[in-house]
Amino acid sequence: MQRKHTTALSLSFLLLIAACATMSPPIDSHSVDFTAENLFTKNIEGPAFDREGLLYVVNYQRGGTIGRVDAAGHCEIFVTLPDSSIANSIQFNSKGEMLLADFPMHNILRVDMHTKAVTVFCHNSAFNQPNDICINTRDQLFASDPKWANDTGNLWRIDPDGSSTLLELNMGTTNGITLSPDEQTLYVNESVQRRVWKYRVDSEGRTSGKTLLIQFADFGLDGMKCDRNGNLYIARFGKGTIAVVSPDGTLLREVQLTGKNCTNLAFGGRDGRTVFVTMNDRKGIEKFRSDIPGKGY
Repeated sequence: MQRKHTTALSLSFLLLIAACATMSPPIDSHSVDFTAENLFTKNIEGPAFDREGLLYVVNYQRGGTIGRVDAAGHCEIFVTLPDSSIANSIQFNSKGEMLLADFPMHNILRVDMHTKAVTVFCHNSAFNQPNDICINTRDQLFASDPKWANDTGNLWRIDPDGSSTLLELNMGTTNGITLSPDEQTLYVNESVQRRVWKYRVDSEGRTSGKTLLIQFADFGLDGMKCDRNGNLYIARFGKGTIAVVSPDGTLLREVQLTGKNCTNLAFGGRDGRTVFVTMNDRKGIEKFRSDIPGKGY
């Protein structure tokens, strides 16, 4: 009897070791530098990864450029935008084309990744200044469109043919925007009002059922992304943290950054568990580890 009991304990111990070995690594309590400081302008924003795992970030060295960053944090200019265009956000469509929110020229731009040709995918003079964009698997874009002068903003959808549809008018200062992993929920935040809203999204990209997810008491809100479990990672501009919020609106934790003015973030790395954060005050990129991969990994 004693031998059987000992064997059972040993088996339990081995199973516990095996379970621990498959557990995710713990979350880092702080970030580390990914690039050097002062490589980008203060308008550093919109980090996004292409199919090959290369990171692209707007406004490298000067306004109106798109920088490409390799796995070691080394940067180079990938493309310079024409005229007076300045991008604030980057997404990639199903064809691998780069789409950019061009805020001064009221455009969504498209970049051919092979020829680097830049064309206007969508122009609407009714745009205030397209700020942040997210995209679904049907290649529909959703765009925040703030008007900073009076702390208001709009919400748009841009369809694959380049047509634009106004989804909501006269919100607060719309900024960060992202879709849940199942693409049935759209999240939009308002920087000045410090609110995060959620909408139901149907199969045609129509929104409904707007409800308040969470409101913060201080500091600003900027870019947002979802992890694979649907938790929101929100850049808290001025506080220097990434707030992690559950789909039901519970603040789970905040990850401390070195800088204070975080503008946006993207999940990447070999396992999708590294979070890359663009920093306005440091003009560079920090990174930290998450225990949950980003959406799409």
